[in-house]
Amino acid sequence: MADKKKATITVEQIGSPIRRPAAQEKTLIGLGLNKMHRTRTLEDTPAVRGMIRKVQHLVRVVDEA
Repeated sequence: MADKKKATITVEQIGSPIRRPAAQEKTLIGLGLNKMHRTRTLEDTPAVRGMIRKVQHLVRVVDEA
């Protein structure tokens, strides 16, 4: 079998979820972010892209590979 390399995306939390709707806070938790300046490398899927777009004012895309 061919070894396919999965595309990844690294995001960093740059905004606080305090005084934000609960859905945005839960989206950050779903991305694996819960404290400022934490980074996570995630698989680049349409679902992850949608979550990032939902909280684009609270996260920063560091790297796309």
